[in-house]
Amino acid sequence: MDPNDLRAFADRDWASAARAKQQYWVDCCQRDGSAPARHAATVLLEHARRLGEVGPADDRAGDFAHHVEIRDRLDRAARAFARR
Repeated sequence: MDPNDLRAFADRDWASAARAKQQYWVDCCQRDGSAPARHAATVLLEHARRLGEVGPADDRAGDFAHHVEIRDRLDRAARAFARR
């Protein structure tokens, strides 16, 4: 590993990177609604399951209700971004 590459990474403009990341999600939500966020959540959940960090829910009804609540929040966030 090149020490100069490590320094460049550590010294990068992290605030600019965070703004670019936020703008990416704003653009995705404006264009595609909540679908990109739901897809990202699904991919992260699948990854966690492969790692064994997520197991089957003991309370299926409560788990489902939680997922519905999260989806509603994602949809509201997507609509808020779409108004920008």
